[in-house]
Amino acid sequence: MNAKHKKTPQPFWQRHSKGLLWTIGSIASVFMVVGFLNMFVFLPVKNPIYGVTFTKARAEEFGLDWQATYRALLDDMEFKRFRLTSYWSTHEPERGQFSFRDLDWQFDEAAKRGAKISLSIGLRQPRWPECHQPDWALQLTGNSWKQALYAYLEIVVKRYQHHPSLESWQLENEAVNNWFGACDEPDRTRLKEEFNLIKQLDPQHPIVMSLSDQHGIPLNQPVPDTYGFSVYRIVYNTFGPADFYIYYPTPIWYHRLRAAIITAIHHKPIMIHELQMEPWGPRDTKLLSNEEQDRSMSKAQIHKSFDFARRLHLSPIDLWGGEWWYWRKVHGDEGIWNAVKTELRR
Repeated sequence: MNAKHKKTPQPFWQRHSKGLLWTIGSIASVFMVVGFLNMFVFLPVKNPIYGVTFTKARAEEFGLDWQATYRALLDDMEFKRFRLTSYWSTHEPERGQFSFRDLDWQFDEAAKRGAKISLSIGLRQPRWPECHQPDWALQLTGNSWKQALYAYLEIVVKRYQHHPSLESWQLENEAVNNWFGACDEPDRTRLKEEFNLIKQLDPQHPIVMSLSDQHGIPLNQPVPDTYGFSVYRIVYNTFGPADFYIYYPTPIWYHRLRAAIITAIHHKPIMIHELQMEPWGPRDTKLLSNEEQDRSMSKAQIHKSFDFARRLHLSPIDLWGGEWWYWRKVHGDEGIWNAVKTELRR
């Protein structure tokens, strides 16, 4: 064939236009079906119990008066449920020397208002670096390290088990999460020993254990009294050389199916122990502009995340980010604070 009569190859999109259109149409149809299910099948639960995680350390990282922050969550937001922390590094900074003054104050302030507390206990607890052990404990190894941790757990349990505000213990935040935090590999033997120790010391209060990330079915011991889900919607992700914001591709039906499977296996209730209500950006939140913060958590996203969580039919729902809401408020932007308050009363 003469070169001037040779056909020019069609672009890829033209050669596969029908297939591409079919694929795009199928994806659009799936989203339409999911949207329909969300609106008319997965109806929101009415009047769920809301709580909030609070850490003195995070409030101070924002440069806040931590007591004023806590009081605002109690009195302005009117939370009646809190997840508090008992960092080993904070309360036993020197071996055998304990200081619980600030945690005592948080418990007592909650009691004055009839609020209840789920106390995080153990090595791994909320907020970076996740594993909060004192410097002196880093010098210990093997059984001596474990016995030091267990001795601290016993002190904490005995101190708060009879406090009127205590509702439950949360053992080891996301205990088997091996991808986030400055922690060693998960130790299931230690986890079972911690669980048995707490149950022996305090058989009255339930133990909550949160699952790692947003995936997986717990099949191993120990089996807590309640399982906790974390629910995140928009986060900044680093994947090789690429950095970008992503929407977690976990729809409502996925969480509900996962909850149903866990309930069928273990016959235990499930709650949301951590619902994202603060930004997850490329740097620490206090270093981001308001505009950058809003890319992963804005007033509009607050409404969407509340609506999503209510449709999961899991309760209580513990929110994550109270220190950030107050930080925005005291720096002149009350929009985030008021958006959360509106949803709590919806």
